[in-house]
Amino acid sequence: MVHAAPGGPFSDERVLPAYVEKNIEERYHLDESLPRQFLRYVSGLLQGDLGPSYRYRDRSVNELIAGAFPESLKLGALAMALALLLGVSAGTAAALRQGTWLDKTVMGFSMTGISIPVFVVAPVLVLFFAVKLQWLPAGWTSVTGLKPLLLPVVTLALPQIAYIARLTRASMIDVLNRDFIRTARAQGLGTATVVRVHALKPAILPVLSYLGPAIAAVLTGSVVVEEIFGIPGLGELFVRSASNRDYTLVLGIVISYGTLIIFLNLLVDILYGVLDPRVRYR
Repeated sequence: MVHAAPGGPFSDERVLPAYVEKNIEERYHLDESLPRQFLRYVSGLLQGDLGPSYRYRDRSVNELIAGAFPESLKLGALAMALALLLGVSAGTAAALRQGTWLDKTVMGFSMTGISIPVFVVAPVLVLFFAVKLQWLPAGWTSVTGLKPLLLPVVTLALPQIAYIARLTRASMIDVLNRDFIRTARAQGLGTATVVRVHALKPAILPVLSYLGPAIAAVLTGSVVVEEIFGIPGLGELFVRSASNRDYTLVLGIVISYGTLIIFLNLLVDILYGVLDPRVRYR
């Protein structure tokens, strides 16, 4: 698919003599047929070698991904942590105040967060907090700490906060109406204790199931967010590699994303078994 895109990794270079172009193609094996190139790539992949970058001379794809991955990991981890903290809290509060103004406010926010895509949210946040109020930087800066990450993290987390809040509310309402919750309340336990000790664990299971798709959404959404805010992570590197037709770098990033999503989904399945004994294998 990447080879089917118009142009090539060296198509925007100045016009080269035929023998120079031939030497470059031989150097990167681009003169071979696509099936042969594919087999060569898979052979290196099985050894953990993602190949050389066509545009970043004398640097391998492994090195480029290793340099960009920490920034994407930090952005995604902060976004998911914020989404879980605010989403579960808001959903629980809405369930405890079902039908009140608080419940309606949370659900209204959730519908808004689900409906508006990140490429709309990001410029609006930049316009308001960076341009008008000048509280936060509009893009990636050399300033240390979390301040440069606040806008991109909030942008990436908003849709997930909305989804998690809706899931938590629905699940918490169901759990709070079960017999063991009535028994706990009949024993004189306060609402906070009932929720924290008895209701939260079973109510969080649907949210845990959603973490797999949520992680995939955060990773794919980070491609747009990193490009908008200029964060030197995998997403920004992917956009540049696609524009440059850097075949090996595009493939390497896609494989990295796929591997990460599979690993994190496996981790979510393991955590589900830890929290819910009914799904454990014997």
